[in-house]
This record gives sequence, C-alpha cells and structure tokens, in this order.
Amino acid sequence: MTALPETLQETPPSLSVEEYRALVLADLRALPAERVELAAARGRTLAEPVTARTAIPPFHNSSMDGYAVRRFDLRGAGARHPVTLPVVADLPAGITATPTLVPGTVARIMTGAPLPPGADAVVPLEQTDRAPERVTIFAEPEPGAFIRLAGSDLSAGDLVLAAGVTLRERHLAAAASAGQHELPVHRRPRIAVISTGSELVQPGRPLLSGQIPDSNSQLLAAAVEQAGGIALAVGIVPDDDDLLRATLTDYAGQVDAFLLSGGVSVGAYDVVKAVLAPLGVRFGPVRMQPGKPQGFGHWAGGLPIFALPGNPVSALVSFEVFVRPALRTLLGCREIDRPIIRAVAAEGWLCPPNRRQYIPVTLLSGAPNTGMTRGTATDAEGGIRVRPASRGGSGSHLVASLAAADGFAIVDESVEEIHPGDPVDVMLLES
Repeated sequence: MTALPETLQETPPSLSVEEYRALVLADLRALPAERVELAAARGRTLAEPVTARTAIPPFHNSSMDGYAVRRFDLRGAGARHPVTLPVVADLPAGITATPTLVPGTVARIMTGAPLPPGADAVVPLEQTDRAPERVTIFAEPEPGAFIRLAGSDLSAGDLVLAAGVTLRERHLAAAASAGQHELPVHRRPRIAVISTGSELVQPGRPLLSGQIPDSNSQLLAAAVEQAGGIALAVGIVPDDDDLLRATLTDYAGQVDAFLLSGGVSVGAYDVVKAVLAPLGVRFGPVRMQPGKPQGFGHWAGGLPIFALPGNPVSALVSFEVFVRPALRTLLGCREIDRPIIRAVAAEGWLCPPNRRQYIPVTLLSGAPNTGMTRGTATDAEGGIRVRPASRGGSGSHLVASLAAADGFAIVDESVEEIHPGDPVDVMLLES
C-alpha cells in the first residue's frame, strides 16, 4: 500500500452537516425511467404523472343490492301505500348488456351492476319484500338514490398520480382503476457495497488475533435495499491499493455509485484515501459525531463514490444522513429524508463539543404511525420518551446498540449535555 503524498494528507476545513450534504446532493439527478407491470411497481418511484385512461367509474352503476326503478312509478310510495311492480330483469355485477327499463317495471340489480337505461334511482332490498317476480316497494326514492354516476370519481384524462410518488398498494389500485396496466418508474440505482480493511473476515469464520467480522457489508447492503436501491455486495477488499483500484475498475460499468466503508480517517496509510484522493475525492471532517471523517467524489466516468467511516455506528449514521438522501434523489423521490419526531429524554447524556450528535436511542412508547412499542413510559403530557440504546453512549464502535435502536436522537452542536426531560428530535429508522 502506498502512503499518501504530503499534500493530500492535509486536512481540509471542517464542514457542517448541511454543507457536506449540499456537496453530496449538488449534481445528483433522478435516473432514467422504465415501464414496469403494476405487480412489479410497488415501492418504486413514479417518473411521470399518470392520468385516467377511462372515467372512474366507467358507467352508471348501483351502490346497493336492490331494484333499479323509475321514480315516476313510485310517487307517494310508503309503508301505508306500497307499490307493487313486475321485475323484468336480473342484473348481476359484470353484466355487459342491460335492457331498457320501460315505465311500470323494475329490474333487480346487484352492487356494481350497470344501471339500465330508463332507471333514475335504486331502491335497496331493505325497503322491499324482495320478491323475485313482482316486488312490493315501501318507500319513494330520492332523485339519483344509490347510483354511482360515471366519472363521479375521475373523468378520462384526469390526474390520478403525480410524479415522485413512492408507489404503495393504494396507488397501484388507483392506477388499475384508471385503466393502467404498467407504470413509468425511475430505474433503481445499483450500488456496489465494499468493506475495506485487512482486519476483516467473513462472518462466522474463526477469528485470528486482530481480526473482526465484517458487519458493514451486511449493514450497508441492507440499508441500500431498504432505501430502494439494488445492492451489489462486493464484500471485503483488504488494504491493498492495486486490489481496491482493480475492484473499482471491474464494477464501474455495472453500477450507478460506489459505497465504501473504512480507510477514510487521518492515517497516512488509509487505503481508500490513497486510491481516491489523487482523483479529487474530498476527504475531510464533518462536524458530527459519530461520522466525522467523510469522503465523497467521483470515480472515472463520473460515478458518485461515497467513502464512509469503518465503525458500524458511524457507517450507519453516515448512510442515513448523506447516502440515503442521495439514493432517494437518484430514485426521483419527493421525500428523501426519514421522518423526524419530537420526543423527551428519559435519561441524560453528554454531547461532544462543537459537533452535531446522532445517538442511537430506544423509544419507550410507540411513536405515531410506527407501531413500535418498547414499553409504556411517557412523560407527564403523554409524549414519547427515549433513552440511549447503549449505556456506552454514542461510541462509533458500539454495533450492538444498533440492534436496540429505533432511531437517532439529533442534538445540535451548540448543546453540551442533554438532561432528563429535555426535548430532542429523533430520526426514525422504521417508517
């Protein structure tokens, strides 16, 4: 491995989280669109507006099981003065041809069945004796009673879904109802996930002195997939300049971005810096904890390359704050950030001076719309309370704390200590 030239060992000025985030997102644009079948569109981001190909509903239909009638025939009908009329047709849902309803007749009709020409109201079964051939009706219907008018939801050409929507079940149902069988969505970004370091071994293999399991490959690949991308889990690349360079070259034609962890700190022999800094990739401090050392730039051909710290908590915080918003931008999403809720500290903790803190926390009561419940403790006003997920605080090596974390409490760099009862913002990891 080659040492960095002295000029590249110089540390650039530290950036705030916002400054570094702006640097990362500055030139990113949504990936091109592709059309996919509805069944494959769930979770994808809509690239273009979708309009209705047909009116919704496409025809006048009944909203109740009952009898299609002409109101003129039922003037004055009531419990004391019922009207009996012949049933001339039976109209189930799905029928494609309906007879015209002539004066003095009714048609039995099911929910969703098309209204026969001539009918101007539907009388529910509950207001009749339900007879199949000559039905007695005990109420005079209101004009248009229990009729769904064609186009009452949407007209042909109306907007159904706006671009940028992350497609859920309800969106797919709306698209299907509007006559769409496939949708234009942004292509999912393919991200090569690489863990660097000669100390890393595959999980489950025996450890020699000085070795640790590679957890970052699992962590970051899963995070990429959860964000909507496609992770190419390259695995471990040891501390060898030529091997890292060759790996990046091999994958450059297959991916939309690189995501590396490890080798980005201030050491003169950090392999990631040795390979990428000469290409103009920026390595420098960000005023945050954990995640202070960060690297971002471009590989040959302009592929974005993210270089994250190797400690797992640092890697995940860095991913959530910088990489996930970038991936969501490539996906064309309107919302690129995790939801943030207001909570109350159940316990106090110390904060690093002059750095924004992201500390893994556990919710002590279910947050709105998350369904997460770790207990029942709330503050005096019923608000959500949180505590650090690890007694060790926010140390970047405390990977076990991630398993217990529901989110990251975000503490401004001007705050030196959080006391019990203090309000804190929490970025939720499950949403």
